[in-house]
Amino acid sequence: MSLVDQQRAILSLRDVVKTYFMGDEAVHALSGVSLDIGKNEYVAIMGPSGSGKSTLMNIIGCLDVPTSGTYSLDGEMVADKSEGELAEIRNRLIGFVFQTFNLIPRADIFHNVELPLIYGGIPKAERRKRTEEAIEQVGLADRMRHKPNELSGGQRQRVAIARALVFNPSIILADEPTGNLDSKTGAEIMGMFDDLHSAGQTIILVTHEDDIAAHAHRTIRLSDGKLESDILTRDAAAA
Repeated sequence: MSLVDQQRAILSLRDVVKTYFMGDEAVHALSGVSLDIGKNEYVAIMGPSGSGKSTLMNIIGCLDVPTSGTYSLDGEMVADKSEGELAEIRNRLIGFVFQTFNLIPRADIFHNVELPLIYGGIPKAERRKRTEEAIEQVGLADRMRHKPNELSGGQRQRVAIARALVFNPSIILADEPTGNLDSKTGAEIMGMFDDLHSAGQTIILVTHEDDIAAHAHRTIRLSDGKLESDILTRDAAAA
């Protein structure tokens, strides 16, 4: 039974299967996963290595498509889209935050954050406005012309969050967002995600760390490619 009314779901997966082939051997990374995630939910996806959580993240993030089953994102069926169509959907609807930051070393912070807008064909004046606003939102207005190697790990992750926000996406999808940070800096970054959720953002964390998942209001656990549990861990209205 879904924890979310389908009418308020921002994404819905039904009977999603993902099979990879290694030679003649079929590997079932996901085996019939069905779930709904609602607007402004704060969700953690957990599971051991090999559980299917990375595969599920890739499908939710339109980096991959199911072998079978359906996936609806913000009212749009995406499971059978082409590579070009998936790229357009990713750029428009999903903001990614990765463990390794994925910043361009030779580019300054402004250009790193601006890049999705360039790919999206946004006019220069509008790009500048959105980029500056996103960088200010993460508290790095005085570092816009610095390069990534001139920033701390926490500051680099803030840049990655600004880049994820610049298109005002429907979902922030964060993959082990504190994995390369010390505990104090990690707590600061998670505080930022908490603030974004309070401001209305839908956030999906992929993590294996219980203390990171504890920030979410709902925890989905996978095991052997199947949904093992889906539990409301906190009352979002009271949090």
